[in-house]
Amino acid sequence: MQVLKFGGSSVANAENINKVIELVRQALSKDRTILIVSAMGGITDMLIQAAQSAAAGDESYKEKLQQIEHRHLEAVRALLPLTGQSSVLSAVKTRCNEIEDICSGIFLLGELSPRTQDKIVSYGELLSSLIISARFDSLGVPNTWKDSRQLIRTDSRYGHATVDFVRTNAQILQYSLDNPSVSLFILPGFIAANDNNITTTLGRGGSDYTAAIVAAALDANPLEIWTDVSGMMTADPRLVSNPRLIPNISYQEAMELSHFGAKVIYPPTIQPVMKKGIPVWIKNTFNPTDPGTVIEFETLHNGGGSIRGISSIPGIALLSLEGSGMVGIPGFSKRLFEALSSQQINVILITQGSSEHSICVGIDESNAAAAKIAVDNAFGPEISTGTVEPLIIETGLSIIALVGDHMKSHPGVSGKLFGALGRNGVNVRAIAQGSSERNISAVIAAADVRKAINVLHEEFFETSYKQLNLFITGAGNVGRRLIAQLLQQRSYLQEHLRIQIRVIGLANSRKMIFNNEGVDLRNWQEQLDKGQPMKLDQWIAGITSRNLRNTVVADVTANADVASCYAALLQKSISVVACNKIACSSVYGNYRQLKDLAREFNARFLFETNVGAGLPVIGTLNDLLRSGDKVRRIQAVLSGTLNFVFNNYDGKRSFSEVVRQAQDEGYTEPDPRLDLSGTDVMRKIMILARESGEKTEMEDIGNNSFMPESCMQGSVDDFYKAMSKEEAHFKALFQAAEKEGKKLKFVAQFDNGKASVGLRHIGPEHDLYHLYGKDNVVLFYTDRYSEQPLVVKGAGAGAEVTASGVFADVLRVINS
Repeated sequence: MQVLKFGGSSVANAENINKVIELVRQALSKDRTILIVSAMGGITDMLIQAAQSAAAGDESYKEKLQQIEHRHLEAVRALLPLTGQSSVLSAVKTRCNEIEDICSGIFLLGELSPRTQDKIVSYGELLSSLIISARFDSLGVPNTWKDSRQLIRTDSRYGHATVDFVRTNAQILQYSLDNPSVSLFILPGFIAANDNNITTTLGRGGSDYTAAIVAAALDANPLEIWTDVSGMMTADPRLVSNPRLIPNISYQEAMELSHFGAKVIYPPTIQPVMKKGIPVWIKNTFNPTDPGTVIEFETLHNGGGSIRGISSIPGIALLSLEGSGMVGIPGFSKRLFEALSSQQINVILITQGSSEHSICVGIDESNAAAAKIAVDNAFGPEISTGTVEPLIIETGLSIIALVGDHMKSHPGVSGKLFGALGRNGVNVRAIAQGSSERNISAVIAAADVRKAINVLHEEFFETSYKQLNLFITGAGNVGRRLIAQLLQQRSYLQEHLRIQIRVIGLANSRKMIFNNEGVDLRNWQEQLDKGQPMKLDQWIAGITSRNLRNTVVADVTANADVASCYAALLQKSISVVACNKIACSSVYGNYRQLKDLAREFNARFLFETNVGAGLPVIGTLNDLLRSGDKVRRIQAVLSGTLNFVFNNYDGKRSFSEVVRQAQDEGYTEPDPRLDLSGTDVMRKIMILARESGEKTEMEDIGNNSFMPESCMQGSVDDFYKAMSKEEAHFKALFQAAEKEGKKLKFVAQFDNGKASVGLRHIGPEHDLYHLYGKDNVVLFYTDRYSEQPLVVKGAGAGAEVTASGVFADVLRVINS
């Protein structure tokens, strides 16, 4: 004997019912079969809505009943030949009239009791099973239809009745033996009856439970549950883009996952079949060749190691009972749970600190108000004396759970769970783990559920790639090249590093765009031109509200307003990669705050390109300090612009021409005076000094500027005109150095806590002498490199190398 159950989506219409018919006919060739069916998809909800509308005095319930009747009559006409329709149409019409009579009574009384609601919703399964039985008859397939209420006995709880297994087993077994010639039995799922033969239901999803009861009663093998998904998944496919099928799972694991939000199977289903060791197959009606999931005793684990799946329960409220009067006093827990039980409130999660100062439980959010009244009444005397606080309620929460039989033999699962959540800014409000170590549950904000499940799925299951969600602020020279590099390296990153970088948002000074599936980088410019107007507050809100895992914001602007938003991003555990030097060269307190926020909120604040473009200057400095070395002195040429200018200025071409060339080739800031005045170099040496541990401000840095004051006034055009007039000054600087056999270099220096910048004459014996083009060089003199410095040298300007430095920082974030 085998039991097949088909859910509401499988029998939602005539087309789907025909698929079910074919699958059952194939099954009949193997063994006698009991077919259990749900109501047509959506009908149970419509019946409840009609009853509730009637109770509210809303005559629209009649329209809902007409829709229900129409769907069933249309199914009959589509499934049965004309000659066989009359009796079935009559049966459907009769039952629809009964529903209407009951709803009319509800409308007149203005009351809907649980008993009456159970009676109404029972018609969904009765109608669908009768129609399906008639369809088999029309195809010449002998079958016997039986009302489940005659077979399954329950207690008198309505809406979620408990089954009396002893009497149910005996009746079903006797019925089977009395019909040895029948190969196909058809039963409506979900419905049963109590001792008084009054209709009860087994809870939403109860058709699964019906099937399990019948299978256990008959020692059937197997039980097949056919639905619209191809089995149990490692996570909800509505939340995770690439969940994995779980090919096999133990009864205990399936029970845990079903209780924690995995809607593929109704939670009580497991118990009857587990007692008998009956395997349960979950299959897809619409893809019957898919292997599905088998639920049985101990099974081999699939990918994910000790974890079988990740699930969640939405709509949770945390109740906290606290007070000094609870410490060391027995009975408080008992009184709390009795108060909740008196209101039929189910406790989903329990946690208590060892100090006994508080007890925390999780319940369905809809019961929070009733719980508050019941518990405060129960502890009224203690609350009035101040030994216990009034019940504290937190709403807007969800539970996420890791499930797996083998967690108890794998240390570190909890560490990975909380580490992954912490790195992505998901705050855990409560934690629970049973001694079986089969389930680790955490209460988090409902807004964080999607991110949390994706983070954990990536942590425990995804070996294909790790995903990073990138928002790029700035689409100028550097931004364009960064996008080009991301596009160029996309395949390489996925194939060799197993990293997928999605650009979710892109903005310039005029426009901004968001795409949750990722901006197509092949035509990003066209998309950005059609974007919405750029407003910085909306841009930041768009980033934070998406609440995506592994989020990085890359700032490739030179905008102070953008830099002022870093703190807000870091506080949301969003990492920041800054090409923009303004934040790190602002007042020391702001620089320190950003570093501290990154540490506090488990984000990364990286700004390698602030000094030396793509050169590993800051990274090298940090490595020295982390390894225990101490920086004594730094000498550096930190302006690719100034090095380019002084390497190309020979007194033959005017100084302004050489500066213009540097700007045209993309080596200068938009306003070249930031480079030529030494301001940009001052910022860079200050950042290095700060990274070395000094509390340095801009006013602490000496600047021996070589620029005449006349050149620093007015617009950029005025600047070039003034330089032309001051050509004699620049030529004199060059000739003075040439006379000594030396070169002009604009040098930054940090020595014994003091920083300075200025133009110097550098001789051939010095490490700074042989520095060509736009190259930068940094010399670190440390305790370990006291005589011969550690040298970092290379191209220190240009959009291409700067973009590559930003790219490298982005990869450092995800690899951390």
